[in-house]
Amino acid sequence: MEVLGIKEGGEGNLLLVQNHICKWQNHPRFGSGARIPGHGCILKHIRSSKSYSSKSFGASISCSTGVDKDFFLPPISQLAEAKMIYSVAPAMGHNKESHPESHFRVPAIVSALEKMQLTPKFRGSEIIELQNFRPASVDDVASVHARAYVSGLEKAMDQAVEQGIIFIDGSGPTYATATTFQESLIAAGAGISLVDSVVMSQSKTLVAASKVRQEPPIGFALIRPPGHHAVPKGPMGFCVFGNVAIAARYAQRVHGLKRVLIIDFDVHHGNGTNDAFYDDPDIFFLSTHQDGSYPGTGKMDQIGNGNGEGATLNLPLPAGSGDMAMRTVFDEVILPCAQRFQPDIILASAGYDGHVLDPLASLQFTTGTYYMLAANIKQLAKDLCRGRCVFFLEGGYNLDSLSYSVADSFRAFLGEPSLAPEFDNPSILYEEPSTKIKQAVQRVKFLHSL
Repeated sequence: MEVLGIKEGGEGNLLLVQNHICKWQNHPRFGSGARIPGHGCILKHIRSSKSYSSKSFGASISCSTGVDKDFFLPPISQLAEAKMIYSVAPAMGHNKESHPESHFRVPAIVSALEKMQLTPKFRGSEIIELQNFRPASVDDVASVHARAYVSGLEKAMDQAVEQGIIFIDGSGPTYATATTFQESLIAAGAGISLVDSVVMSQSKTLVAASKVRQEPPIGFALIRPPGHHAVPKGPMGFCVFGNVAIAARYAQRVHGLKRVLIIDFDVHHGNGTNDAFYDDPDIFFLSTHQDGSYPGTGKMDQIGNGNGEGATLNLPLPAGSGDMAMRTVFDEVILPCAQRFQPDIILASAGYDGHVLDPLASLQFTTGTYYMLAANIKQLAKDLCRGRCVFFLEGGYNLDSLSYSVADSFRAFLGEPSLAPEFDNPSILYEEPSTKIKQAVQRVKFLHSL
């Protein structure tokens, strides 16, 4: 099978990605102060004097469709000592002027990580940036999406080359440029490779060689386009391929990790992930999202179907929900669900668009909320599945709150204190709708016998 000149397992994949990396390297430089027009920030600002060129995001790519051939693990000594590992796939060519899901997002995060000294340059063996990863194969993508959709993108990309930007049809229109298909494969591949790294760090060979590590480093895929809205038959809502869903199937197929827990805390319902596993009892999908927000799915009574009944949990939260609400949800819903399900790996759809400063929603999470979630999910993975956990970047459209919150998540993974008090401004918060929150939590607990 060939899609856009990419033959499964063939050299076309490598050549296409190499051409794309060259386009990254020719992209204009961006400073850390890049912002979304029209949206100010009330946070205290951290600014870096260093500009980031697209060269910062280059990756060496291998094209094996499995980890047993030419998958590039970091050195054994690094995996044995690392507390976290991350990959960067910024999709610099996938860009529409003034669009909130812009090519400024990942560079802003990387800039903040550098400024806050949360990169290998400053942390040595504690943090690894995964430099070698392959793009997802057609088979990887087709484990979640219809092959007709994947192959149909070839025509769409031809149109994008001619017209610059087009809208690709699906359950909801999503824009595409000439490089979107390749960059979406790279984004999915970056997540898959983190799953490989986290799982392979526990291999008998590495454990025997190191005699140190009892739990793997936690992974974070700093990628775009995001993925949790992409439905099996097509794209939707800024999303092209379901990055988390593809990684879940990959973990099952390649590593034999049967039971996958997906925690989606984006402000919008992850309808694509929901639909992909609605009948599957071995993948538990748990989504918290703002009630009534895009795309209008994720009702509480959507709990799965057939053998998968009960393995989908949707908890829409009322507008104005904040840190108190999410702490309650974690303790009374996420924790007991995970303990009952007993996953083999945890994947998190990490959306930072529930932040009080984000322009696209009306929740009032803070940087501290995301620190709490990162720390608690890490501990959950340690308690239930030997620490196997990978986060995938989803939403987050205020560049300051996005980058600071991701950086504070890194600090949680490292077991370091939160710096949220330096960024958050409590004076802009208002009273949470506690009665509505309590009613929502009690109802979902009743539906799922928690």
